[in-house]
Amino acid sequence: MIRKAVLPVAGFGTRCLPASKAIPKEMITIVDRPVIQYVVNEAVKAGIRDIVLVTHASKSAIENHFDTHYELEATLEAKNKQELLDELRAIVPADVNIISVRQHEPLGLGHAVLCARPVIGDDEPFAVLLPDVLVDDEGLERNDLAGMLEAFEATGRSQLMVEEVPWENVHKYGIVSPQGEAPTAGNACPLAGVVEKPAREEAPSNLAVIGRYVLPGSIFPLLAETPPGAGDEIQLTDAIETLRQRDGVDAWRMRGKTYDCGHQLGYLEATLVYGRRHPRFGEGFRELLARYSQAR
Repeated sequence: MIRKAVLPVAGFGTRCLPASKAIPKEMITIVDRPVIQYVVNEAVKAGIRDIVLVTHASKSAIENHFDTHYELEATLEAKNKQELLDELRAIVPADVNIISVRQHEPLGLGHAVLCARPVIGDDEPFAVLLPDVLVDDEGLERNDLAGMLEAFEATGRSQLMVEEVPWENVHKYGIVSPQGEAPTAGNACPLAGVVEKPAREEAPSNLAVIGRYVLPGSIFPLLAETPPGAGDEIQLTDAIETLRQRDGVDAWRMRGKTYDCGHQLGYLEATLVYGRRHPRFGEGFRELLARYSQAR
């Protein structure tokens, strides 16, 4: 069983400015909880029990969110606000560990993952979840991350989660080149490579990598030897390409829906989707939407 996941949260969140100037972008809320909590919940539902946050000195709010706040809990208990108290205590299940390591310099995603090496080790597989992408599993019997973990355990090959995007948007993404037929939703296929932001006429498919990876611990020595690439940063994709050539890498085609909360419109869409079905606020939110739609 794959039990560990790495969440790189050390970035400055420049796409979310000015909202992320004073608070981490991962702490911007969708309805009633921060984006990072949805991502941690996704990992926990897939069976992950050790969450490794690769963080920065300016991101202490994230660590505090997942820590116990004894004074607040005591106040809620004294005021008999049991429902709120239960919500706070459920942020991190009792059998889940939140572990923080620091990325002291912004040297790229590959370097951020490498910072987790002392916790993960070179012999154990793990997941990587980019925390500004929400993967919605509404209506699914299990989430896509769980499917990726199972595929890794069955094949021993790294898994990249991919999503079909409109052909006119392929220039915005890393696009995979499948070996043979593209996989159907909920399945994986071997990769011939990944092309970064290709022109539409040069794209090998319209399947985009969307920020979920399952990797072997053996990627850490590769990352340690990977020279800086684009942007003078250590790129995770460069190490994955080395891994592909050596051992093979698969693309797992997701069944759910993604929301890019590092972009303002993606954040607004996620707020609409999660707000409409919220167990407490959903009905009132739908009424608000209907009211403003009629007013327009």
